[in-house]
Amino acid sequence: MAGIRVDGNDVFAVHAAVAEARKLALETSAPVMIEAMTYRQGHHSTSDDSSRYRDMDEVQVAHDVTDPILRMDKFLRHYGWMDDDAVSLIEDEERVAVLRAMEAAEARPGPKLDTMFTDVYHEKPPHLLRQETELRQHLKRHDIVYH
Repeated sequence: MAGIRVDGNDVFAVHAAVAEARKLALETSAPVMIEAMTYRQGHHSTSDDSSRYRDMDEVQVAHDVTDPILRMDKFLRHYGWMDDDAVSLIEDEERVAVLRAMEAAEARPGPKLDTMFTDVYHEKPPHLLRQETELRQHLKRHDIVYH
């Protein structure tokens, strides 16, 4: 299979790689793998403290040098297409958009309890059946109604 390795933190390089992969895929009727090389600046999850197994100086250097948002910001400012006022305006507009989206999402009814156990496996495995039973018993025992 053809493959393209690209700096995954460079928006323009990724765009060019995807365009080339598309062209190659259409010409050959074959898949093309794109390997976007990047650096995980944050933790894996809220329960992961990556400072326990990697140097925070390394993370800071990666942020300062390769962060795609900072790189794009520098590019746009270099050409005079962005300044502090424009950034503030965008941030304000997006903050409002996010708050409106959150309000709309919170106004919708929550998912049915059954969907918590039916979205991964075609047939529920024993451990999931056990978890579902335990949850339903817990809700009943504590008189919790979940719709």
